[in-house]
Amino acid sequence: MTSENLSPEAEDVLDEIDEQDVDFLRLQFSDILGTPKNVSIPAEQAEKAFEEGIYFDGSSINGFVRIQESDMRLEPDPSTFAVLPWRNSEKVTSARLICDVIDTSTGEPFPGDPRRVLKNAVQRAHDMGYTVNAGPEPEFFLFEEDENGSATTTTHDSGGYFDLAPKDLAQDVRGDIIYGLQEMDFEVEASHHEVAEGQHEIDFKYDDALTTADNIVTFRSVVRAIAAEHDLHATFMPKPIPRINGSGMHTHLSLFTEGGDNAFHDEDDEFNLSDTAKQFLAGVLEHAPALAAVTNPTVNSYKRLVPGYEAPVYVAWSDVNRSALIRKPAARVPAASRIEARFPDPSCNPYLALAALIHAGLDGIENDLDCPDPVRENIYEFDEEKREEYGIETLPSNLGEAVDALENDEVIMGALGEHVSEKFVEAKSQEFEEYLVEVSEWEIDRYLEKF
Repeated sequence: MTSENLSPEAEDVLDEIDEQDVDFLRLQFSDILGTPKNVSIPAEQAEKAFEEGIYFDGSSINGFVRIQESDMRLEPDPSTFAVLPWRNSEKVTSARLICDVIDTSTGEPFPGDPRRVLKNAVQRAHDMGYTVNAGPEPEFFLFEEDENGSATTTTHDSGGYFDLAPKDLAQDVRGDIIYGLQEMDFEVEASHHEVAEGQHEIDFKYDDALTTADNIVTFRSVVRAIAAEHDLHATFMPKPIPRINGSGMHTHLSLFTEGGDNAFHDEDDEFNLSDTAKQFLAGVLEHAPALAAVTNPTVNSYKRLVPGYEAPVYVAWSDVNRSALIRKPAARVPAASRIEARFPDPSCNPYLALAALIHAGLDGIENDLDCPDPVRENIYEFDEEKREEYGIETLPSNLGEAVDALENDEVIMGALGEHVSEKFVEAKSQEFEEYLVEVSEWEIDRYLEKF
């Protein structure tokens, strides 16, 4: 017997909990840095969770609130219910519900909730008459574990781009990951070995921006959990091994009108891009230095963003080469017209990264920004003089520069909101300062005996 206060969607979830014999529910949310958190409750508490929410101490979550203002409430989103495709040692069945965070002092959505930040961006697009679609291409490495079960940087295989067995030893692992994702209703479109040894990519179908961000968080959890079942460590660290390709998360973006038409498509344009698409693209280029702090948010991110390893560092766009920051992929049908932001990496908080990208693009539309001409040559081969001739700037070279750019960009700071922008800048500034005072093994090896 369910409560009359429950939505039909919540009632459907309760029915599915019974049908699937779910033992526990993980009520999931993310902190500002993108780390997934969860409160686990017995499945019989699901109705209460939908009716009243579940309370927790927000002061213990990175970037949330101070201890004197700590009470928060989780409100489960019934559309995100999914049974987890693995079990613990006791063979307990668990399911996941992604939650919105509510500030109990006001009863309003908590402005420090990254999911709320993305919802605000989606609402801005909606107010302008658009729905935002996003499709990510997250890459990751699989490493061996040592005898204590700790991660190493020993790659699981010696394969390369699109290799097959025997070099690609991870086909079975990727297969199990795909089965797990499909059990959680992912529509997996492709998977393959990437360029570097031990590096992989699994692509799933695009969706609206909020669902895509939820899916990225889920994807990372599934990959790690199933890799662990194979005694492997999966990492989304952008550059775990020096002098080889790092892991990116190329992100495809498009806007659709209320009538269901692709606002980015123009059949008569040379590149099949509408004026709206070009304005959106111009906005992303305009705010790229500040965006980098959000889409590439770690010290390690900038070890990937260097010339020579196929990572985009040049603020330009192209339809034919991959050295530019943004690429216009070929589209077989009008609905597939989109732009591909190639600089984000999988260490980002997907809610904040997508929110920042959306606001940057919408700013380009609102201000009718001029889109520069595409660069169809290989920018990696340009010298500094030629880059200046083309007016091509580069992304920040380190996290400190990116945070400075973020602080000086009102649009992207506004995209994050006052609470998140303050806490994010504080955390990332501290991270960079800690990095600056560390002494690396490279320095020890190079200088200790020399001087």
